[in-house]
Amino acid sequence: MGLLDAHLVPAVDGVAYGLLLFVVASGLSLAFGTAGVLNLSHGMLYAVGAYTGAELSDGTWGGLLLGLAAGTTAACLVGAGLSAASFPLARRGHLAQALLTFGLALIGGDLLIQFFGADDLPVRVPAALDTSVSLLGHRYPAYRLCFIVMAVLLAAFGTWVLVRTRVGAAVRAAADDPQMLAATGYSPRTVHLGVLAAAGALAGAAGVLGAPIIGPGPGTAETVLMLSLVVVVLGGLRSLWATFFAAIGVGEVQTLGVSVAPGLAPYLLFAAMAAVLVLRSRFAEPATGHSTDGPVPDPLGRLVGRVGAGLRRVMRSARPKTRSASPPGRGRLPSGAAWRRAAPLLVLCVALVALPGLLDAYTISLAGSALALGLLAVSVTVLTGYAGLPTLGQTAPFAVGAYTTANLAAAGWTVGPVQILLSALAAAVFSAVTGPAVIRARGTTVLMITLAVGELTSAAVNQLKSVTGGADGLVGFPATQALWGGEDLFEESELYTYALVVAAVAVAATLLVLRSPAGKLLTGARGAEARMRASGHPVWRYLLVAYIGAGALAGVGGSVMVTVQQYLSPADVGFEIAAFALLAAVIGGTTSVVGALFGAGLIVATRDWVAGAWPGHGPLLLGVLFVAAVYLLPRGLAGLRGTSGEEETTTASPGPRDEPPVVSAPSPAPAPSPVGKAGP
Repeated sequence: MGLLDAHLVPAVDGVAYGLLLFVVASGLSLAFGTAGVLNLSHGMLYAVGAYTGAELSDGTWGGLLLGLAAGTTAACLVGAGLSAASFPLARRGHLAQALLTFGLALIGGDLLIQFFGADDLPVRVPAALDTSVSLLGHRYPAYRLCFIVMAVLLAAFGTWVLVRTRVGAAVRAAADDPQMLAATGYSPRTVHLGVLAAAGALAGAAGVLGAPIIGPGPGTAETVLMLSLVVVVLGGLRSLWATFFAAIGVGEVQTLGVSVAPGLAPYLLFAAMAAVLVLRSRFAEPATGHSTDGPVPDPLGRLVGRVGAGLRRVMRSARPKTRSASPPGRGRLPSGAAWRRAAPLLVLCVALVALPGLLDAYTISLAGSALALGLLAVSVTVLTGYAGLPTLGQTAPFAVGAYTTANLAAAGWTVGPVQILLSALAAAVFSAVTGPAVIRARGTTVLMITLAVGELTSAAVNQLKSVTGGADGLVGFPATQALWGGEDLFEESELYTYALVVAAVAVAATLLVLRSPAGKLLTGARGAEARMRASGHPVWRYLLVAYIGAGALAGVGGSVMVTVQQYLSPADVGFEIAAFALLAAVIGGTTSVVGALFGAGLIVATRDWVAGAWPGHGPLLLGVLFVAAVYLLPRGLAGLRGTSGEEETTTASPGPRDEPPVVSAPSPAPAPSPVGKAGP
């Protein structure tokens, strides 16, 4: 009884917290499972309701009801606007929609702060609820008990609408068979609009009612979004009851878990999320129809593949030698095409070398930071564009490399090449450990698993204070030496030159590998995985090697960032940086290494240089950049060169492993992702 008394209040708090997350996660699950939108702005919809409700709360029942109506309506309208923005991207897959909604979240968050202020808003509840009641001998806030009742009623009403009404039937049909829904006369666009508006209304209502529990303030939107994603992953998309119990479990971990095992609580949620996703991806059949556990042990298939390859070689050798008519000295590519292909790299090299003589010290330091982010973006390009593994967690090996360099410097190991090599090795080992959980997944599940890996790493950064400094970060460690016996690097131009040399070597090595036979195998595995498995290629090994190599490259980027900045904080390796790196890869073109560097430079310039002329609006400018890049550069900067044929197809999308093909329908309705049956 003593144990129950000690943890009764946190346990009831967990129920209230879980019900709040259930209402929010139901909207997120509805948007993703039915409309096919991975809505990374869902936390912002909650914040819209929370801010509106807090602003209108005056301690009366009328103020609470008015705030509930206004907050729900405002979030519903924002959800409808989100539908209009995301519907044109339905056929481009979840990656484009995720970047769009993240950009809209940045814009909306900045506008909310500008309108309501950056401080936490007080929420005034009616006097009858602003008290405490006796609960098994303990005093407990009356509002939270009332909220539990309201959340249950709201969940019951939503379940009734979804299960017992014609509207709910149309929504369920949109998730199960959009072609049949269109044939019955329902407009897929109307269903898309209604689903996202309803999801926004749920988030807004939860924001108003949950404001006294998770009050409106900086960081609220991201916290709610992350916890809701965990609930959706654990509960799946097919059962409201599963989502309900997952939400209660998450709520209990966030409250009761903190009081029982505070050291483990930060890891439990995302560890459970990653475990569920890995198990689902392991036991689910991929779209190719082959197991994802390794090469298919089919000797006949291997024999057929080898015989077919031999026949193709014989046929090619028997063809007329039409190349003999070409002018002497002509290579595989026309000289003009070769120059056009190399021109962006040459322009970039000349511009980077000339920067120290053209810019002031502050801008040069920003250029060094852009090179570090560029290496991270190149690692994302390798995974997303070449391996077909879209990632939101590449900041994990980036953080490993960064903290390795900082701790090496603090221990007296200040030689740059030593820091680079050891940081790359540490990041590669980290990627080798986490890689098997990632490479067996496909589509959006990869995004979610890598997100979980990144969030687990962020939790570790905040917990391991002896290594990372916790929330305070690391500062004051010795400066780096470019070579053995050299001087410490303090001047911005010296730090930039060091970063440029390291980045040039890393990018050159990456390009050599990608254009080698190993790189061709990786690209082939992305484009024709089933054939390569049938012919005996160990595709999973190719992907694991690519994942480890990309992790090492990210570790080099983290080391360069620490050297250039001379400090390190958790914000430098958080989720926002992961989204920036993915955006840089998309801006450049998902198979363009040089384009990723250009994209990283554009992001740093927008975040730190352009935003300096408009202080306090950096997130707004970055959000506009996200939205503009998604709409205006569907194939990235590389697509502006007018590629054709196979090269255009490669540049246009990250490949079949990134998104399942969209089934044609009478109108452009987004088809439900097959990944939804195996995980988000």
